[in-house]
Amino acid sequence: MEFPGGVAAYLALTHDAVKEILAGDNKTFLRDPEHWPALHDGTIPEDWPLRAIVQGGHLSTKDGADHRRLRGLVGKAFTPARVQALEPRVQQIVDTLLDDVATAGDGVDLVPAFTEALPMWVICELFGVPADDRSRMRNWTATLLAHTTPPEEAFATQNALQAYLHDLVERKRRNPGDDLTSGLVQASDEGDRLTTEELVGVLWLMLVAGHETTVHLLGHAIVALAQNPDQFELAKAEDRWDDVVEETLRYRHSVMMTSFRFTAQDVTVAGVHIPKGQAVGVVYQASGIDPAEHGASADRFDITREQNPRLGFGHGPRYCIGASLARLEGRLALATLYRRFPDLSLGIDPGDIPYSPSFFTVGPLSLPVALGTPKA
Repeated sequence: MEFPGGVAAYLALTHDAVKEILAGDNKTFLRDPEHWPALHDGTIPEDWPLRAIVQGGHLSTKDGADHRRLRGLVGKAFTPARVQALEPRVQQIVDTLLDDVATAGDGVDLVPAFTEALPMWVICELFGVPADDRSRMRNWTATLLAHTTPPEEAFATQNALQAYLHDLVERKRRNPGDDLTSGLVQASDEGDRLTTEELVGVLWLMLVAGHETTVHLLGHAIVALAQNPDQFELAKAEDRWDDVVEETLRYRHSVMMTSFRFTAQDVTVAGVHIPKGQAVGVVYQASGIDPAEHGASADRFDITREQNPRLGFGHGPRYCIGASLARLEGRLALATLYRRFPDLSLGIDPGDIPYSPSFFTVGPLSLPVALGTPKA
């Protein structure tokens, strides 16, 4: 595929090809952009629109031992047991946001009021980002991930976010709190070999990816339920919100395409020869509706579908650290939303819903709904 600026990359579209590439992370397929010669030899222009995101310098661009070390430190905070302990607090946040939604009258745009606000609130609280800074964090993320952002604005945004995170680390070093940033700072100061730059890179990834994907997961689920009333009624009747989350991840994934991997050697995937030093993208959305894996009905939203091996949160050494948290937020958000507003319906034709302008993540930018008669 040719990206803006005439930059060529390979894209994996089938379930098997995606799984093979994900399994080869840290070996055949690397994430450090130093392994992409075209990025450094003048082939790709300095003002390439996606350069800022590709050169992010965060956890996902680390390979091998560095990746395992950083992932090990962060992963301690996202074990299933620790995430489960967050459930009461996440439920409180859901309830607070929906209390505000209930006062909005007959209709409201659920994106700013709920699907965007919830993941941003949860991830910022988890990492100790002050409430007053949430809107800035959200704006920075949207600007960085949009392929319509001019290169100079993208780099300025990246610099502003990096500067903010450096300042956050120093604030937590001086005045630690009960949050993950303070915990990571303490681990670094006590000798866990985490440099300030690495710490900032970890925060960059967790704060950006840790909320953006869940924002769109919720939006996609609400649209899919509105378009499939039989599945909506089944989910309500049988409390199958976990199944709604899993099927949404397959049917309309938040990650249209991952940031690039780079081939460490010549490799053949799905019969396609890819030379060493090439960029490769993994397209979760395409793999999720691959009929070879999910059958002839792959393009249908069906929460009763047999749970084939799913790739919604990745596969292999880079399986999503935040998978348990995303599942928790999705289940609580959807169950509570439809319990309180059982007659909720879209206030816009699905074909008119605006979607985010990004190669990497995709989801509704606006979801006007009619609330119907709320329940206590």
